[in-house]
Amino acid sequence: MNRRISLVAVCLLSSGAAAQQPASTPPAVTVVRAARLVDPASGSVTTNAVVIVEQGRITAVGSDLPLPTGAHVIDVGNITLLPGLIDVHTHLLQNYEGKYGGDDPNMLITVATMSPASRALLGAKMGREDLDAGITTVRDVGNSGWNGDVALRDAINAGWVVGPRIQASTRALSAAGGQFGQLQPAAQRLVEQEYAVVTTADEARRATQQAFYDGADVIKVIVNTGPRVVSLDVMKAIVDEAHRVGRRVAAHAIGDTATRIAAEAGVSSIEHAYTVPDAVLRIMADKGIYLVATDYPAEFYLNLSSPENAEQRARQLAGAQQFAKSNGERLLRAMRIGVRIAFGSDEYYDVPGHTRGQASLLTLQSYQEAGMKPIDVLRAATINAADLLGWSDRIGSIAKGKFADIVGVDGDPLTDITSLQRTRFVMKGGVVIRNDSEHVAR
Repeated sequence: MNRRISLVAVCLLSSGAAAQQPASTPPAVTVVRAARLVDPASGSVTTNAVVIVEQGRITAVGSDLPLPTGAHVIDVGNITLLPGLIDVHTHLLQNYEGKYGGDDPNMLITVATMSPASRALLGAKMGREDLDAGITTVRDVGNSGWNGDVALRDAINAGWVVGPRIQASTRALSAAGGQFGQLQPAAQRLVEQEYAVVTTADEARRATQQAFYDGADVIKVIVNTGPRVVSLDVMKAIVDEAHRVGRRVAAHAIGDTATRIAAEAGVSSIEHAYTVPDAVLRIMADKGIYLVATDYPAEFYLNLSSPENAEQRARQLAGAQQFAKSNGERLLRAMRIGVRIAFGSDEYYDVPGHTRGQASLLTLQSYQEAGMKPIDVLRAATINAADLLGWSDRIGSIAKGKFADIVGVDGDPLTDITSLQRTRFVMKGGVVIRNDSEHVAR
């Protein structure tokens, strides 16, 4: 009887998902034409570019290819095509406001006052804004309530809402308190809505298994928050448990101790690492651990803090410039040592004048300002990010057999990475999400 009930439920859910599919479905064969196309792997440019798409995947790409009979042709004109961008560090179910102060008060307001349904709807909005900006795939690394990111991922996959492809982590694993500030005992139950606290290796293994049961694609660990640091044996247990079933681990780690613990445990990526010694960078290079550099231009921080007067603005700008300079130096140190870089915005604030996607792309600008070559920045947001996700066979380049996730921008991203902020065309899986070009489809 239970099996019959389950079968009926699956049928009802499947039929409901099918009924709510977007009205826009890709035609049998679609052709996208543009003045040029960039290949991030080689850095080469194809002029008079033609991309042929069938059933959501690319079947051919080249210059002046013959058009299949009866194909739906989209000529986007004098813009540059490139693969859909990939942000491997997002928090779509958060949208903090600078007027409330920093992270601590914003986290309390979010967790204590927003229902899971409200946060999921917020995530749908943030995800759509990412997609409109050309970010077609994200890795959402926690702070999404109890499995909110999983629900959003599944809703997008079912066609209930429009958004990027998502790898979800569910609740992050952490030491006591997660990333909350000081809470009174009665309020500490809020912690479990965002974090799974682990103190021993056995607890870590159970929490990792629970995360996979809850639907996680990847495990996120908060290695340190102030003096609260996950131990090496706990980190190794998490990594071993994840690797045992072919999954990856992303580690929030800042400072010598935390980054070393993460690197020695063998995580897949270290997030932030604003302070990290060369010795740890060498371990990362040897083990193929990615650095997800969540950096921003100095002026970005002023948009969040809204200084009250010119003196305060000058003081805050000087501090932000020093922070950005330090971040840039560690980014270049990492690259010289051989650490691979993947794009992660870590954007979770409302930035006046910017959508979530537009604000997220400012990270790529900061990479170039730090001294990264534009081609390396582009690789961080495409082929490197796809490799970190384990999805190199499906995204990260415009190539035969891969998903037709295609972005068109004004300008040349090989000379000026800020051209990625001027998105004119977005396609995900063969479906046109956005087309601001003057040309029309035929």
